[in-house]
Amino acid sequence: MINESIAFKQIGIAVVTISDTRNGENDKSGTYLKKSIINKEHKVTKYEIIKDDVRLIQNTIQKISQDLHVDVIITTGGTGLTGRDNTVDAVKDISEIEIPGFGELFRYLSYKKIGTSTIQSRSSAFLVNKKYVFCLPGSASAVKDAWEQILYYQLDIRHKPCNFIELIPRLNES
Repeated sequence: MINESIAFKQIGIAVVTISDTRNGENDKSGTYLKKSIINKEHKVTKYEIIKDDVRLIQNTIQKISQDLHVDVIITTGGTGLTGRDNTVDAVKDISEIEIPGFGELFRYLSYKKIGTSTIQSRSSAFLVNKKYVFCLPGSASAVKDAWEQILYYQLDIRHKPCNFIELIPRLNES
């Protein structure tokens, strides 16, 4: 539930498409995310398309996570089961915390749409350098589901009873 009496807080979101086949012309998932982030009145602080290579993924996420203008990183692609699906393992290896509920909720929502095929998704979320990293599938439909049913709300400080944005100032606590 969005509480309209609370002031909206704009955040910076980086979008990283991870694929051996996508480019600026055919990246439907990344394009959808950029448009949706802007429509929500957040700021797209960076957009990149990179190859599905473990070191490249890790270096890219590490670099972006150190940018002071980035609060959240959303990746699309590389969350499946094949030998070239490296995103989840690459990000997990450099993360401080895994957020298991994100993947669980994504697969629950996806199950309603695609049934048991959702079991092939390893969609996940992590904290890297105290920044949220959401790893979404490459499918434009799956990205749309994750954005519209989870991230749209959790990345809005007005969403109650709680949201990811209100936790940002506390992520550095020890």
